[in-house]
Amino acid sequence: MGSTSFFFAADFDNISFSIFIGICWIVGSIQLEFYQIHRNTTLFQVLWKILKQFVMFLFIVFAFFGYYYQIANNSMPVFQYVSSVFVIISVIKIIVFYAFKIYRQSLGGNFRSIVIVGKNEHTTQLHKFLKVNTDYGYRIKQMFDTSFTGYSLAQVKEYVTAHKVDEIFCSVSDVNDKELLELTDFADNNMRTLKFILDKENIRSKQLKYEYYGSTPVTSLRKIPLDDPVNQFAKRSFDILFSGIVIVGVLSWLTPLIGLLIKLESKGPVFFKQSRNGLDYQEFECYKFRSMRPNDRAHIHQVTRGDQRITKMGKLMRKTSIDELPQFFNVFKGDMSVVGPRPHMVSHTHMYAERVDKFMVRHFVKPGITGLAQVSGYRGEVETEEDIIGRVRNDIHYIENWSTMLDLNIIARTVRNIFTGEDKAY
Repeated sequence: MGSTSFFFAADFDNISFSIFIGICWIVGSIQLEFYQIHRNTTLFQVLWKILKQFVMFLFIVFAFFGYYYQIANNSMPVFQYVSSVFVIISVIKIIVFYAFKIYRQSLGGNFRSIVIVGKNEHTTQLHKFLKVNTDYGYRIKQMFDTSFTGYSLAQVKEYVTAHKVDEIFCSVSDVNDKELLELTDFADNNMRTLKFILDKENIRSKQLKYEYYGSTPVTSLRKIPLDDPVNQFAKRSFDILFSGIVIVGVLSWLTPLIGLLIKLESKGPVFFKQSRNGLDYQEFECYKFRSMRPNDRAHIHQVTRGDQRITKMGKLMRKTSIDELPQFFNVFKGDMSVVGPRPHMVSHTHMYAERVDKFMVRHFVKPGITGLAQVSGYRGEVETEEDIIGRVRNDIHYIENWSTMLDLNIIARTVRNIFTGEDKAY
Protein backbone atom coordinates (compact mmCIF):
# COMPACT_ATOMS: atom_id res chain seq x y z
CA MET A 1 0.00 0.00 0.00
CA GLY A 2 2.89 2.33 -0.52
CA SER A 3 5.90 3.30 1.58
CA THR A 4 4.42 4.19 4.99
CA SER A 5 7.75 5.50 6.31
CA PHE A 6 7.38 8.51 4.01
CA PHE A 7 4.20 9.58 5.79
CA PHE A 8 4.58 8.44 9.40
CA ALA A 9 7.10 8.74 12.24
CA ALA A 10 10.26 6.65 12.37
CA ASP A 11 8.95 4.54 15.30
CA PHE A 12 5.76 3.64 13.43
CA ASP A 13 5.00 -0.13 13.33
CA ASN A 14 5.17 -0.64 9.56
CA ILE A 15 4.98 -4.43 9.69
CA SER A 16 1.76 -4.69 11.74
CA PHE A 17 0.18 -1.91 9.69
CA SER A 18 1.09 -3.52 6.36
CA ILE A 19 -0.21 -6.95 7.40
CA PHE A 20 -3.47 -5.49 8.74
CA ILE A 21 -4.06 -3.27 5.71
CA GLY A 22 -3.06 -6.03 3.27
CA ILE A 23 -5.51 -8.55 4.69
CA CYS A 24 -8.33 -6.00 4.92
CA TRP A 25 -7.64 -4.79 1.37
CA ILE A 26 -7.89 -8.34 -0.04
CA VAL A 27 -11.08 -9.17 1.89
CA GLY A 28 -12.64 -5.81 1.02
CA SER A 29 -11.68 -6.13 -2.65
CA ILE A 30 -13.38 -9.50 -2.89
CA GLN A 31 -16.54 -8.27 -1.16
CA LEU A 32 -16.74 -5.09 -3.28
CA GLU A 33 -15.69 -6.93 -6.48
CA PHE A 34 -13.00 -4.30 -7.01
CA TYR A 35 -10.99 -6.38 -9.47
CA GLN A 36 -13.95 -7.75 -11.43
CA ILE A 37 -13.62 -5.88 -14.72
CA HIS A 38 -15.30 -7.47 -17.74
CA ARG A 39 -15.54 -6.67 -21.45
CA ASN A 40 -18.75 -4.73 -20.98
CA THR A 41 -17.60 -2.80 -17.89
CA THR A 42 -17.85 0.98 -18.45
CA LEU A 43 -15.52 3.72 -17.21
CA PHE A 44 -18.29 4.94 -14.89
CA GLN A 45 -18.46 1.48 -13.30
CA VAL A 46 -14.69 1.45 -12.86
CA LEU A 47 -14.76 4.85 -11.16
CA TRP A 48 -17.61 3.71 -8.92
CA LYS A 49 -15.59 0.65 -7.88
CA ILE A 50 -12.61 2.89 -7.10
CA LEU A 51 -14.76 5.22 -4.99
CA LYS A 52 -16.24 2.35 -2.96
CA GLN A 53 -12.81 0.85 -2.44
CA PHE A 54 -11.44 4.23 -1.35
CA VAL A 55 -14.19 4.73 1.26
CA MET A 56 -13.57 1.23 2.60
CA PHE A 57 -9.81 1.84 2.68
CA LEU A 58 -10.31 5.16 4.51
CA PHE A 59 -12.34 3.50 7.26
CA ILE A 60 -9.82 0.66 7.63
CA VAL A 61 -6.83 2.99 7.96
CA PHE A 62 -8.57 5.22 10.51
CA ALA A 63 -9.75 2.13 12.40
CA PHE A 64 -6.13 0.99 12.73
CA PHE A 65 -4.89 4.37 13.94
CA GLY A 66 -7.91 4.88 16.17
CA TYR A 67 -7.16 1.62 17.96
CA TYR A 68 -3.36 1.80 18.21
CA TYR A 69 -2.53 5.50 18.08
CA GLN A 70 -3.76 8.90 19.21
CA ILE A 71 -4.47 10.79 15.98
CA ALA A 72 -6.85 13.46 17.22
CA ASN A 73 -4.09 16.10 17.25
CA ASN A 74 -2.55 15.36 13.88
CA SER A 75 -4.53 13.34 11.36
CA MET A 76 -3.01 15.04 8.30
CA PRO A 77 -0.37 12.31 7.63
CA VAL A 78 -3.15 9.73 7.55
CA PHE A 79 -5.14 11.75 5.00
CA GLN A 80 -2.00 12.28 2.92
CA TYR A 81 -1.25 8.54 2.94
CA VAL A 82 -4.80 7.51 1.99
CA SER A 83 -5.02 10.18 -0.72
CA SER A 84 -1.70 9.14 -2.23
CA VAL A 85 -2.70 5.49 -2.33
CA PHE A 86 -6.08 6.44 -3.81
CA VAL A 87 -4.48 8.47 -6.62
CA ILE A 88 -1.87 5.81 -7.45
CA ILE A 89 -4.37 2.94 -7.48
CA SER A 90 -6.87 4.98 -9.52
CA VAL A 91 -4.32 5.90 -12.17
CA ILE A 92 -3.05 2.31 -12.46
CA LYS A 93 -6.57 0.85 -12.67
CA ILE A 94 -7.71 3.31 -15.35
CA ILE A 95 -4.52 2.76 -17.38
CA VAL A 96 -5.02 -1.03 -17.23
CA PHE A 97 -8.71 -0.60 -18.13
CA TYR A 98 -7.86 1.34 -21.30
CA ALA A 99 -4.85 -0.85 -22.08
CA PHE A 100 -7.10 -3.90 -22.36
CA LYS A 101 -9.53 -1.95 -24.54
CA ILE A 102 -6.70 -0.93 -26.88
CA TYR A 103 -5.40 -4.49 -26.88
CA ARG A 104 -8.77 -5.80 -28.03
CA GLN A 105 -9.63 -2.94 -30.38
CA SER A 106 -6.35 -2.15 -32.11
CA LEU A 107 -4.41 -5.38 -31.79
CA GLY A 108 -7.33 -7.80 -32.04
CA GLY A 109 -6.25 -9.65 -28.92
CA ASN A 110 -8.44 -11.72 -26.63
CA PHE A 111 -11.40 -11.53 -29.00
CA ARG A 112 -14.46 -13.79 -28.89
CA SER A 113 -16.30 -14.89 -32.02
CA ILE A 114 -20.09 -14.92 -31.59
CA VAL A 115 -23.37 -15.58 -33.36
CA ILE A 116 -26.72 -13.97 -32.59
CA VAL A 117 -29.88 -16.08 -32.76
CA GLY A 118 -33.02 -14.05 -33.40
CA LYS A 119 -33.75 -10.82 -35.23
CA ASN A 120 -35.72 -8.12 -33.41
CA GLU A 121 -35.23 -4.69 -31.88
CA HIS A 122 -32.98 -5.98 -29.07
CA THR A 123 -30.74 -8.18 -31.22
CA THR A 124 -30.41 -5.42 -33.82
CA GLN A 125 -29.35 -2.96 -31.10
CA LEU A 126 -26.83 -5.47 -29.78
CA HIS A 127 -25.48 -6.10 -33.29
CA LYS A 128 -24.97 -2.38 -33.94
CA PHE A 129 -23.47 -1.80 -30.50
CA LEU A 130 -20.86 -4.56 -30.80
CA LYS A 131 -19.99 -3.51 -34.37
CA VAL A 132 -19.29 0.05 -33.22
CA ASN A 133 -17.67 -0.78 -29.86
CA THR A 134 -14.89 -3.05 -31.07
CA ASP A 135 -13.04 -2.57 -27.79
CA TYR A 136 -15.44 -5.11 -26.27
CA GLY A 137 -13.53 -7.75 -28.21
CA TYR A 138 -16.48 -9.45 -29.93
CA ARG A 139 -16.50 -10.47 -33.60
CA ILE A 140 -19.98 -11.20 -34.94
CA LYS A 141 -19.77 -14.14 -37.33
CA GLN A 142 -23.45 -14.52 -38.16
CA MET A 143 -26.94 -13.35 -37.22
CA PHE A 144 -29.75 -15.90 -37.64
CA ASP A 145 -33.28 -14.69 -38.38
CA THR A 146 -35.56 -17.30 -36.80
CA SER A 147 -38.53 -16.01 -38.82
CA PHE A 148 -36.78 -16.81 -42.10
CA THR A 149 -38.40 -19.65 -44.04
CA GLY A 150 -35.24 -21.73 -44.34
CA TYR A 151 -34.15 -21.31 -40.70
CA SER A 152 -33.52 -24.29 -38.44
CA LEU A 153 -31.69 -24.71 -35.16
CA ALA A 154 -29.59 -27.39 -36.82
CA GLN A 155 -28.11 -24.65 -39.05
CA VAL A 156 -27.04 -22.70 -35.97
CA LYS A 157 -25.38 -25.72 -34.37
CA GLU A 158 -23.64 -26.69 -37.59
CA TYR A 159 -22.36 -23.13 -38.13
CA VAL A 160 -21.12 -22.79 -34.53
CA THR A 161 -19.19 -26.05 -34.79
CA ALA A 162 -17.75 -25.42 -38.27
CA HIS A 163 -16.62 -21.83 -37.57
CA LYS A 164 -15.37 -22.44 -34.00
CA VAL A 165 -17.74 -19.87 -32.49
CA ASP A 166 -17.03 -19.09 -28.82
CA GLU A 167 -20.34 -17.61 -27.66
CA ILE A 168 -23.99 -17.78 -28.67
CA PHE A 169 -26.27 -14.82 -27.96
CA CYS A 170 -29.88 -16.02 -28.14
CA SER A 171 -33.02 -13.88 -27.97
CA VAL A 172 -35.43 -15.70 -25.64
CA SER A 173 -38.41 -14.17 -27.41
CA ASP A 174 -37.42 -15.63 -30.79
CA VAL A 175 -37.15 -19.32 -29.87
CA ASN A 176 -39.62 -21.70 -28.24
CA ASP A 177 -39.02 -23.70 -25.06
CA LYS A 178 -38.00 -26.84 -26.96
CA GLU A 179 -35.43 -24.96 -29.04
CA LEU A 180 -34.13 -23.17 -25.94
CA LEU A 181 -33.59 -26.48 -24.16
CA GLU A 182 -31.94 -27.98 -27.25
CA LEU A 183 -29.61 -25.00 -27.61
CA THR A 184 -28.73 -25.16 -23.92
CA ASP A 185 -27.80 -28.83 -24.18
CA PHE A 186 -25.76 -28.13 -27.32
CA ALA A 187 -23.80 -25.33 -25.62
CA ASP A 188 -23.08 -27.46 -22.55
CA ASN A 189 -22.02 -30.54 -24.47
CA ASN A 190 -19.85 -28.58 -26.92
CA MET A 191 -18.24 -26.19 -24.40
CA ARG A 192 -19.79 -23.01 -25.85
CA THR A 193 -20.86 -20.03 -23.77
CA LEU A 194 -24.59 -19.36 -24.11
CA LYS A 195 -26.05 -15.95 -23.27
CA PHE A 196 -29.69 -14.92 -23.36
CA ILE A 197 -30.90 -11.59 -24.70
CA LEU A 198 -33.81 -10.49 -22.51
CA ASP A 199 -36.89 -8.34 -23.07
CA LYS A 200 -36.41 -5.15 -21.06
CA GLU A 201 -40.14 -5.01 -20.36
CA ASN A 202 -40.08 -8.29 -18.43
CA ILE A 203 -36.76 -8.39 -16.57
CA ARG A 204 -37.93 -6.11 -13.74
CA SER A 205 -40.32 -8.80 -12.52
CA LYS A 206 -37.75 -11.63 -12.52
CA GLN A 207 -34.96 -12.51 -10.08
CA LEU A 208 -32.23 -12.47 -12.71
CA LYS A 209 -28.67 -11.24 -12.64
CA TYR A 210 -27.99 -9.58 -15.96
CA GLU A 211 -25.55 -7.19 -17.60
CA TYR A 212 -26.05 -4.46 -20.16
CA TYR A 213 -24.34 -4.40 -23.55
CA GLY A 214 -25.17 -0.83 -24.46
CA SER A 215 -28.93 -0.75 -23.77
CA THR A 216 -29.46 -4.49 -24.28
CA PRO A 217 -29.85 -6.67 -21.14
CA VAL A 218 -28.04 -10.03 -21.37
CA THR A 219 -27.80 -12.90 -18.88
CA SER A 220 -25.59 -16.02 -18.98
CA LEU A 221 -26.67 -19.65 -18.91
CA ARG A 222 -24.57 -20.29 -15.81
CA LYS A 223 -22.22 -18.28 -13.63
CA ILE A 224 -18.82 -19.90 -13.11
CA PRO A 225 -16.90 -18.27 -10.20
CA LEU A 226 -13.56 -19.39 -11.63
CA ASP A 227 -14.14 -17.30 -14.75
CA ASP A 228 -13.31 -14.30 -12.55
CA PRO A 229 -9.59 -13.34 -12.70
CA VAL A 230 -9.40 -12.72 -8.94
CA ASN A 231 -10.74 -16.19 -8.17
CA GLN A 232 -8.40 -17.69 -10.76
CA PHE A 233 -5.45 -15.95 -9.11
CA ALA A 234 -6.53 -17.09 -5.63
CA LYS A 235 -6.96 -20.72 -6.72
CA ARG A 236 -3.72 -20.79 -8.71
CA SER A 237 -1.79 -19.25 -5.79
CA PHE A 238 -3.19 -21.90 -3.46
CA ASP A 239 -2.33 -24.65 -5.95
CA ILE A 240 1.28 -23.49 -6.30
CA LEU A 241 1.73 -23.16 -2.52
CA PHE A 242 0.06 -26.47 -1.65
CA SER A 243 1.73 -28.51 -4.41
CA GLY A 244 5.10 -26.92 -3.63
CA ILE A 245 4.82 -28.00 0.00
CA VAL A 246 3.89 -31.57 -0.99
CA ILE A 247 6.65 -31.83 -3.60
CA VAL A 248 9.37 -30.53 -1.27
CA GLY A 249 8.06 -31.92 2.02
CA VAL A 250 6.78 -35.34 0.92
CA LEU A 251 7.69 -36.38 -2.62
CA SER A 252 11.35 -35.36 -2.25
CA TRP A 253 12.00 -38.28 0.13
CA LEU A 254 9.04 -40.57 -0.61
CA THR A 255 9.66 -40.92 -4.37
CA PRO A 256 12.99 -42.80 -4.06
CA LEU A 257 11.46 -45.15 -1.46
CA ILE A 258 8.31 -45.85 -3.50
CA GLY A 259 10.40 -46.20 -6.65
CA LEU A 260 12.60 -48.84 -5.02
CA LEU A 261 9.59 -50.87 -3.80
CA ILE A 262 7.95 -50.70 -7.24
CA LYS A 263 11.14 -51.87 -8.97
CA LEU A 264 11.67 -54.73 -6.51
CA GLU A 265 8.26 -56.24 -7.30
CA SER A 266 7.98 -55.78 -11.07
CA LYS A 267 9.89 -54.56 -14.07
CA GLY A 268 8.96 -51.29 -15.70
CA PRO A 269 9.10 -47.53 -15.01
CA VAL A 270 8.41 -45.99 -11.61
CA PHE A 271 6.00 -43.46 -13.06
CA PHE A 272 2.95 -44.11 -15.21
CA LYS A 273 1.93 -41.42 -17.72
CA GLN A 274 -1.45 -41.24 -19.38
CA SER A 275 -3.07 -38.70 -21.72
CA ARG A 276 -6.16 -37.12 -20.18
CA ASN A 277 -8.43 -34.20 -21.03
CA GLY A 278 -8.18 -31.05 -18.94
CA LEU A 279 -9.25 -27.41 -19.14
CA ASP A 280 -10.99 -26.55 -22.43
CA TYR A 281 -10.67 -30.21 -23.45
CA GLN A 282 -6.89 -29.89 -23.92
CA GLU A 283 -4.89 -33.09 -23.53
CA PHE A 284 -2.07 -33.35 -20.99
CA GLU A 285 0.14 -36.10 -19.54
CA CYS A 286 -1.18 -37.14 -16.13
CA TYR A 287 1.43 -38.64 -13.74
CA LYS A 288 1.00 -41.48 -11.27
CA PHE A 289 3.19 -44.01 -9.46
CA ARG A 290 2.90 -47.21 -11.46
CA SER A 291 0.54 -49.58 -9.65
CA MET A 292 0.08 -52.21 -12.39
CA ARG A 293 2.30 -54.55 -14.31
CA PRO A 294 3.06 -53.11 -17.77
CA ASN A 295 0.21 -54.09 -20.12
CA ASP A 296 -1.36 -53.04 -23.41
CA ARG A 297 -4.78 -52.36 -21.86
CA ALA A 298 -3.69 -49.67 -19.38
CA HIS A 299 -4.79 -46.80 -21.62
CA ILE A 300 -8.07 -48.39 -22.64
CA HIS A 301 -9.61 -50.40 -19.79
CA GLN A 302 -10.34 -48.94 -16.37
CA VAL A 303 -9.22 -50.81 -13.27
CA THR A 304 -11.89 -53.14 -11.88
CA ARG A 305 -12.37 -54.82 -8.51
CA GLY A 306 -9.86 -57.68 -8.15
CA ASP A 307 -7.95 -56.61 -11.26
CA GLN A 308 -5.05 -59.03 -11.79
CA ARG A 309 -2.93 -56.33 -13.39
CA ILE A 310 -2.43 -54.57 -10.04
CA THR A 311 0.73 -55.45 -8.09
CA LYS A 312 0.83 -55.98 -4.31
CA MET A 313 2.57 -52.65 -3.88
CA GLY A 314 0.09 -51.12 -6.30
CA LYS A 315 -2.85 -52.37 -4.24
CA LEU A 316 -1.43 -50.67 -1.15
CA MET A 317 -0.76 -47.43 -3.02
CA ARG A 318 -4.24 -47.34 -4.55
CA LYS A 319 -5.88 -48.06 -1.18
CA THR A 320 -4.07 -45.11 0.39
CA SER A 321 -4.10 -42.91 -2.77
CA ILE A 322 -0.30 -42.70 -2.67
CA ASP A 323 -0.25 -43.53 -6.40
CA GLU A 324 -1.91 -40.14 -7.09
CA LEU A 325 0.80 -38.06 -5.39
CA PRO A 326 2.89 -37.39 -8.56
CA GLN A 327 -0.10 -35.42 -9.86
CA PHE A 328 1.09 -32.60 -7.61
CA PHE A 329 3.72 -32.08 -10.33
CA ASN A 330 0.79 -31.61 -12.75
CA VAL A 331 -0.68 -29.08 -10.32
CA PHE A 332 2.59 -27.19 -10.02
CA LYS A 333 2.94 -27.11 -13.83
CA GLY A 334 -0.61 -25.77 -14.18
CA ASP A 335 -2.22 -28.74 -15.95
CA MET A 336 -4.31 -29.59 -12.91
CA SER A 337 -5.61 -28.13 -9.66
CA VAL A 338 -5.56 -29.66 -6.17
CA VAL A 339 -9.38 -29.76 -6.25
CA GLY A 340 -11.54 -30.12 -9.34
CA PRO A 341 -13.34 -32.68 -11.51
CA ARG A 342 -11.23 -35.82 -11.91
CA PRO A 343 -9.81 -36.19 -15.45
CA HIS A 344 -10.74 -39.28 -17.46
CA MET A 345 -8.77 -41.27 -20.00
CA VAL A 346 -9.15 -39.75 -23.47
CA SER A 347 -11.00 -42.80 -24.80
CA HIS A 348 -13.43 -42.68 -21.86
CA THR A 349 -13.96 -38.93 -22.28
CA HIS A 350 -15.10 -39.45 -25.86
CA MET A 351 -17.42 -42.26 -24.78
CA TYR A 352 -19.02 -40.37 -21.87
CA ALA A 353 -19.35 -37.17 -23.91
CA GLU A 354 -21.69 -39.05 -26.25
CA ARG A 355 -23.56 -40.96 -23.54
CA VAL A 356 -23.90 -38.52 -20.63
CA ASP A 357 -25.64 -35.16 -20.89
CA LYS A 358 -23.61 -32.15 -19.64
CA PHE A 359 -20.44 -34.26 -19.34
CA MET A 360 -18.36 -31.69 -21.23
CA VAL A 361 -19.25 -28.94 -18.71
CA ARG A 362 -16.59 -30.54 -16.48
CA HIS A 363 -13.92 -29.12 -18.80
CA PHE A 364 -14.79 -25.49 -18.04
CA VAL A 365 -12.27 -25.66 -15.15
CA LYS A 366 -9.00 -27.46 -14.50
CA PRO A 367 -9.23 -31.11 -13.40
CA GLY A 368 -8.24 -31.94 -9.84
CA ILE A 369 -6.43 -34.59 -7.80
CA THR A 370 -9.56 -34.84 -5.69
CA GLY A 371 -13.04 -33.44 -6.15
CA LEU A 372 -16.54 -33.08 -4.75
CA ALA A 373 -17.70 -36.18 -6.64
CA GLN A 374 -14.89 -38.29 -5.16
CA VAL A 375 -15.66 -37.35 -1.53
CA SER A 376 -19.39 -37.83 -2.21
CA GLY A 377 -19.11 -41.52 -3.03
CA TYR A 378 -18.35 -41.40 -6.76
CA ARG A 379 -14.71 -42.38 -6.70
CA GLY A 380 -13.00 -44.99 -8.85
CA GLU A 381 -14.57 -47.47 -11.23
CA VAL A 382 -17.75 -46.52 -13.07
CA GLU A 383 -19.84 -49.66 -12.46
CA THR A 384 -23.30 -48.30 -13.34
CA GLU A 385 -24.79 -45.42 -15.31
CA GLU A 386 -25.68 -43.71 -12.02
CA ASP A 387 -21.97 -43.59 -11.10
CA ILE A 388 -21.04 -41.35 -14.03
CA ILE A 389 -24.28 -39.32 -13.85
CA GLY A 390 -23.73 -38.70 -10.14
CA ARG A 391 -20.11 -37.75 -10.81
CA VAL A 392 -21.12 -35.19 -13.46
CA ARG A 393 -23.88 -33.81 -11.22
CA ASN A 394 -21.44 -33.23 -8.34
CA ASP A 395 -18.78 -31.79 -10.66
CA ILE A 396 -21.22 -29.24 -12.12
CA HIS A 397 -22.33 -28.28 -8.60
CA TYR A 398 -18.66 -27.69 -7.70
CA ILE A 399 -18.03 -25.61 -10.83
CA GLU A 400 -21.06 -23.37 -10.21
CA ASN A 401 -20.48 -23.01 -6.45
CA TRP A 402 -16.68 -22.88 -6.15
CA SER A 403 -15.11 -21.11 -3.20
CA THR A 404 -11.83 -21.44 -1.30
CA MET A 405 -13.75 -22.79 1.70
CA LEU A 406 -15.33 -25.48 -0.48
CA ASP A 407 -11.84 -26.51 -1.67
CA LEU A 408 -10.56 -26.72 1.91
CA ASN A 409 -13.62 -28.75 2.92
CA ILE A 410 -13.05 -31.24 0.07
CA ILE A 411 -9.35 -31.55 0.96
CA ALA A 412 -10.24 -32.24 4.62
CA ARG A 413 -12.81 -34.89 3.61
CA THR A 414 -10.25 -36.48 1.26
CA VAL A 415 -7.67 -36.78 4.04
CA ARG A 416 -10.32 -38.28 6.34
CA ASN A 417 -11.30 -40.84 3.69
CA ILE A 418 -7.66 -41.87 3.22
CA PHE A 419 -7.40 -42.82 6.90
CA THR A 420 -10.88 -44.32 7.28
CA GLY A 421 -10.72 -46.20 3.98
CA GLU A 422 -13.08 -46.35 1.01
CA ASP A 423 -14.83 -49.32 -0.56
CA LYS A 424 -13.98 -48.21 -4.12
CA ALA A 425 -10.31 -47.45 -3.43
CA TYR A 426 -8.91 -50.34 -5.45
